[in-house]
Amino acid sequence: MFQQFTLHRVSTNGITINARVANDRSKPPLLLLHGHPQTHVIWHKVEPELSKHFTVVAADLRGYGDSDKPASDASMNHAPYSKREMAKDMVGLMAQLGFPTFKVLAHDRGARVTHRMMVDHPDAVERATLLDIAPTLAMYEQTTMDFAKAYWHWFFLIQREPLPETMIAADPEFFIEKMMGNRHAGLSAFAPDALAEYRRCIRLPGIAHAICEDYRAAATTDLEHDRADREAGRKVQQPLQVLWGANGIIEKCFKPLDEWRRVALDVRGGSTPCGHYIPEEAPEALLKEALPFLLEN
Repeated sequence: MFQQFTLHRVSTNGITINARVANDRSKPPLLLLHGHPQTHVIWHKVEPELSKHFTVVAADLRGYGDSDKPASDASMNHAPYSKREMAKDMVGLMAQLGFPTFKVLAHDRGARVTHRMMVDHPDAVERATLLDIAPTLAMYEQTTMDFAKAYWHWFFLIQREPLPETMIAADPEFFIEKMMGNRHAGLSAFAPDALAEYRRCIRLPGIAHAICEDYRAAATTDLEHDRADREAGRKVQQPLQVLWGANGIIEKCFKPLDEWRRVALDVRGGSTPCGHYIPEEAPEALLKEALPFLLEN
């Protein structure tokens, strides 16, 4: 995986971000951001094709993989793990690498970071493809029984410290395998090397707490930022593509295009024939839909 890439450890926004950067830097930059509970490795099935067209940067979000996991608690309003701070990380990362403007392909938590990045840093992000999410505010405000049962981890991980941290740390591999394996495709969607990397990272010191803080921030300070945008009429100005799994909960519980058109001006997209983990379940379908959009100027 990532054979034509170099590992970088980049200091930005007060922390260090772990990223793999394509050795050929002659092409336009494309930032890849993963979701929970994974790392940049989720892109291993699509990076060879993407690298034919872009200088690919595959990063670990703060709190995940081998990126830093800064201290955070309720007294800080979980702000170190707000999507606003995570967005600053990524804009800083790309600037340090020499890419003041770039495009983004992002899944799950990384897609939420990208949403915030597009609003807060419109001069940096040219366009983006977001995978298998509806806007955070819409998902919390429209919670149903079906959604709560399928996305139980949203409500488990936001519980007061140290309840979820202790339970995750008691058997990290059990947690990650049930999180990922109980979805549409089961664990069969994940290559052995990728799954081994996810298992390694979930055992790293501090990661259980960081993951919880990510979700606690989403249920507190992130919602404050999203509501402030709504009240001020701030919307994503850049072209936005949203793709979701036809067999996932986003398809079942929400109308993704309608929800994204409430927060963005130029939205297109549709479903793909898979579940939640689009880059690993349906890489060919993802490339077919996302690549033409990302190649547009």
